[in-house]
Amino acid sequence: AATILNTPDLYKIWLGEVHGMANRIIKMREQLAANLKSEGSTHNWQHVIDQIGMFCFTGLKPEQVERLTKEFSVYMTKDGRISMAGVTSGNVGYLAHGIHAV
Repeated sequence: AATILNTPDLYKIWLGEVHGMANRIIKMREQLAANLKSEGSTHNWQHVIDQIGMFCFTGLKPEQVERLTKEFSVYMTKDGRISMAGVTSGNVGYLAHGIHAV
């Protein structure tokens, strides 16, 4: 870590990668909210977009989380926290469909 942080060229590359990862997570948050709206959800999902970091508190209840797991094989903590790092452009639609269904 010290080598990367203390070598300007390596630090610049590393910082670019960090920004890329952060931007991807932001994009996935936006896509999740948009897909939920496309599914017909009338719930306000702005909190999904507004949160910061790798995890998202969906606001789902434990019963909904249990249904997501059983019916859609979507896993998150019982309090509705999901890892946004695991959400991709390939699965965000499926995730939105499952959340809307429960």
